[in-house]
Order: sequence, then structure tokens, then C-alpha cells
Amino acid sequence: MPWRPAVERSAQERGAQTNRLARHLFTIATTAAPGKELRVTGIGERLITERRAAWERWYGPVAAARWGSAWWHVLAWAIFGFAYVGAVVFVSSGLRAPASAVLLVLAAGARLSAYIGATVGEIGFLRGFWMDGSRRLAWLEDYAASVAASGDLPVPNMLRRGIRFDHVSFAYPGTSRVVLDDVSLTLPAGAVVAIVGENGAGKTTLVKLLAKMYEPSSGSIFVDDTPLARMPAGEWRARLAGAFQDFFRFEFQARHTVGLGDVPRMDDQPAVAAAIDRAGAGDVVARLTLGLDTQLGPTWPRGAELSFGQWQKLALARGFMRDRPLLLVLDEPTAALDAETEHALFERYAAAARGGKSTGENEGENGSGRVTILVSHRFSTVRMADLIVVLDGARLVEVGTHDELMAKGGQYSELYGIQAAAYL
Repeated sequence: MPWRPAVERSAQERGAQTNRLARHLFTIATTAAPGKELRVTGIGERLITERRAAWERWYGPVAAARWGSAWWHVLAWAIFGFAYVGAVVFVSSGLRAPASAVLLVLAAGARLSAYIGATVGEIGFLRGFWMDGSRRLAWLEDYAASVAASGDLPVPNMLRRGIRFDHVSFAYPGTSRVVLDDVSLTLPAGAVVAIVGENGAGKTTLVKLLAKMYEPSSGSIFVDDTPLARMPAGEWRARLAGAFQDFFRFEFQARHTVGLGDVPRMDDQPAVAAAIDRAGAGDVVARLTLGLDTQLGPTWPRGAELSFGQWQKLALARGFMRDRPLLLVLDEPTAALDAETEHALFERYAAAARGGKSTGENEGENGSGRVTILVSHRFSTVRMADLIVVLDGARLVEVGTHDELMAKGGQYSELYGIQAAAYL
């Protein structure tokens, strides 16, 4: 039946979330990464039970839809079969036709059956393409057009004044919870800006908005005086660099794992080496059997396995591949490193961002007016920033230097005191 695939597809889409849960539980139970915790917690049997229950909640409605459409399918072919048999009986008995005529009817019926089956299949395919595929394609074209339409202004070659948030609010699509609420803030050109706050305060969301991963629900972001929303996303991101806490482990040769941060220079040995030096990842490369030519990842022949901290250092080096970004984002990229190593790394890079010579590199002069964003829970690192932004409950509560915020005695001072006391 032409509508049979549509009925089944509709049932599958209604249960998509349950099917996704079943696949997720299956992955947890059968892959290596969560293996240690599964054994320690002893939840293997529970995972199997819940995965089975989730799969049945998804497959039950799908099976019912298939049975329902199958009965109609059987009825249609039964009618055709009876008509076919009736035609044979009529020709052979009613018309008393010779055997050759009966054979002709049988051959014609078989050919007609094939034609009908092919026609029904094509109609079903065209209906699915027209009703479902074209609908999704139209949505994608509209979305692409909206993105293209918003990218009519060029990205500046350098920042002169900085980046400004003007009453920006944001809620993730499909939710009503506001994760940034009426934030107005200026990030001066050439400054190192630290963003602090408790988990869920909106720090990473602010970074995602700066990277044009999302557009604000309300308000605007300006790069100098140009609305960020009107800059082409690809061109803007080409002027971004950085590293994130939830980095991905690219299991390539070490040089390519780092070089991906600036694809045109991926095979540029001096550029890769410079990025590794900036990230303080030289010790990681020194321990690799073939240096930068070492294949990473234990799933590959002679592939080297790295610790989480080593992977994180290479991810940080990847974020340092671009020499003159307009925006450098460091979103807790050293969470696996000890506090002393993190502090030394950011102190060195902050000096370079301000035009110091501690790295010995020309790019340290920051001729692009680069804004460096530092997200960290370690206040010993945060205090070196030119400007500290404090978020709490999706709102901006404090802005200032370390000394200004400590003198103010507000939330930053309280959090700093709590963390400092833990080291005494």
C-alpha cells in the first residue's frame, strides 16, 4: 500500500526518544569507556533490563503499525488473487478455451502482478520523498537561507573597541528555562577576560553565543559596532581559536591531531611545534615513540594510548594553532592538569596576550586586538585576568578586576575566600 511506509515511519518518529535511550543504554553496556564504573557499581543487569524495556516501548507501537498495515496489504493482495483465480477459471471453464489460452492468462496475470507491485512500491517511494523528504528539505533550505541572509557584513581584520553584549538573553531551543538573562557586558579589545560562576550559571552558554553556535533569544552581540548576527558564521569562526573541557580525541597521527586547529597549516611542522610549545605539551610528544608521527589511539595498529591529561594538552595545543585570532576561548581546557601547571600556563599566555615577551613569539604582541576568554573554577588562575565577569543563576552579578571585586566584598570575594581557605 502506498501509505504503509508512512504509517510505520510515523510510529518510529513518535518513539524516537525511547529508541535513542535504548541505543544509549546499549552503548553504555557494550563499550569499553564506561566498563570500569559498570563493574564497580554493578549496574550491568539493570542496564540490560532498562534497555530491553526502552526497546519494547519503542518497538511495540512500531510493530502494531506494521501489523495494521500488513492486514490491509494482505487484503489487497487477496482481492487480486481471487480475481486472478477467477479469471483463470472463467477462461478454462466458462469459455472452454484451449490450454494455450489458459497459459496466456497465467503469464499475463504474473506480469500484471509484477507491474502492480512495482507501481505500488514506486508510489510509496515517491509519496515518502514528496511528503517527508521534501518537507525536511524545505525546512533545511529555509534554515540555510536564514543563516545566509544574516551573513551580509564582513568580519573585521582586527578589534578596535571589543565585543559588546547588549541585553542578551538565551534559552536553548525546545526549552523555556533561561540560561542567560538580560546580560549587558563589554569585553575590551586586547583584554584577558575571566568568566566565573557556579555550575549552570551560563559560562559555557556565553562562549557558545560568542562562537555563533546559537543566536540570542533576545538582545544583540556586537563586534566593535557590527552585529555578530550579520557576520557569516564560517568567516567568524575562522577568526576564532581555543580549547574546551569537552574536547574530542582525534585518533590521528599526533601532528594531525594538533594541526587540525588550523587546517591549511596542518602539515606545517614549525606551526605545529609552536602550538605544542604554547600549550606546554612538549612532554607529551617527547614520550611518544615516533614523536609527531605517532599514531594515537589503542584501536589502531601500534597506536599509543594517552591519559586524559595528555589528550587534554594536545587539545589545548590544537586550540593554539591559529596565530592571530580575534577571539581566543579557553573554556576550562586544563581541568585535568594540576593547579600549578594550569597557573603557569595561563600566566605565560596572558602575558603574551597583553604584548609581553614571555613566550618569545611575535604573535604575543596581539596586533589583532584579540579578546582572550578564560573560563576556570581555579581562582588562583582567574585573578591574573584584566577583567573578571561573575555569573550567577543566568544573570551577570559582578564585573571588575580582582582587586576591585575583593574590595567590594561581594560574591566573587566570598567564592575566592572559600577556595583560598581550602588550600590552607
